[in-house]
Amino acid sequence: MEESREFTGKNVEEALSSALSELNVTEDQIEYEVVEKESNGFLGLFNNKPAKIIVKLKKKDICSVATGFINEVLSAMGVKADVKASLTESNDEIDIDLEGDEMGVLIGKRGATLDSLQYLTSLVVNKESDSYIKVKMDTENYRARRKETLENLAKNIASKVKKTRHNVSLEPMNPYERRIIHSCLQGDAYVETHSEGEEPFRKVIVTLKKGVYIPDKKFRGRKQFGTNNKKKISSSREFHKKYGADTKDYSTDYKKDYAEYLESKAAAKAAAERGENV
Repeated sequence: MEESREFTGKNVEEALSSALSELNVTEDQIEYEVVEKESNGFLGLFNNKPAKIIVKLKKKDICSVATGFINEVLSAMGVKADVKASLTESNDEIDIDLEGDEMGVLIGKRGATLDSLQYLTSLVVNKESDSYIKVKMDTENYRARRKETLENLAKNIASKVKKTRHNVSLEPMNPYERRIIHSCLQGDAYVETHSEGEEPFRKVIVTLKKGVYIPDKKFRGRKQFGTNNKKKISSSREFHKKYGADTKDYSTDYKKDYAEYLESKAAAKAAAERGENV
């Protein structure tokens, strides 16, 4: 419908009745202005003029539309809840919060029931709106808790992929939850994500990035069996043979310092002997 329309009738009442009938609304849903009242011509026979009005639909309270629909659904489900809806400052999003004692029923498995109610509410709201309005519905802070759970899951799966070098397929998720996984891992240097399948079975796949090398940490910080032990035994034997000390309980650093001490002591002794001979 246009923003405002003109209607005429023999009188204002008839013009108004014509407007309500054509627009299929009640009088409380419109605003109208009388542009021209009816007038009777000479002796009521000539130059008669009809009444003319300008009719404009009232803007609907979108939040009331949303809460009204949700209350009808909850009543049909036999669930009691307090529904709070508020329009954001930008007027393009409605935040809806549900409070009650049976919210687990409304959340459903992995939020499926809550998502469905949110979707249906969005359809009803946008049917009554001239521009698209996003609907966000929550209860008991479920969305934030679910987001944290999914982010932890994403990090754990990424670690598993790095460790096993094998792709991991997550359970089917809705678009909102898949975006959380993608967003959480988009900055990871080793893994990447993509979605596969058709709704409602579409799921996220976590894979290693192509060309990425991940060092094997299996032996990091450990000494290889045999080789280092042989060097250690050989070093101890050489030290014992050269300096005449039992060093099996000495640390490598201590043996090094002790060797330097003995060598400097021997050099000083040799210098002193040379000085005496001069």
